[in-house]
Amino acid sequence: MTSPAPRKRRGLARLWHAMRHSVDGLRAGWHEPAFRQEALAAAVLMPAAYWLGRTWVEVALLIGVVVLLMVVELLNTAVESAVDRAGSEWHALSKRAKDMGSAAVLLALLLCVGVWGFALWSRIAG
Repeated sequence: MTSPAPRKRRGLARLWHAMRHSVDGLRAGWHEPAFRQEALAAAVLMPAAYWLGRTWVEVALLIGVVVLLMVVELLNTAVESAVDRAGSEWHALSKRAKDMGSAAVLLALLLCVGVWGFALWSRIAG
């Protein structure tokens, strides 16, 4: 069964529906333990960025790496959901897609920890 063609929305109606889809995506992400942990950490780290950062660029970088980590986590969850939807049997390409999504989260996490670690070190040592 095919779904009907989407309606062509314009202007504010298009923005409103796009926002609703985005909120639905954040709600779906909240059901993932890893995203929930990152969101709770972000609730602490983002305000802390204003204390730790000395310039607006430093504050933006500290907040940016936290947001990047959350974005990558959502994309990883999307990949995993799409792969799981495609089939439950094991396949090398499914494993590869999931492993690459996990690796992307790891790199984003290492970047986040590195930036925050260096910023803390700079603040404490300097």
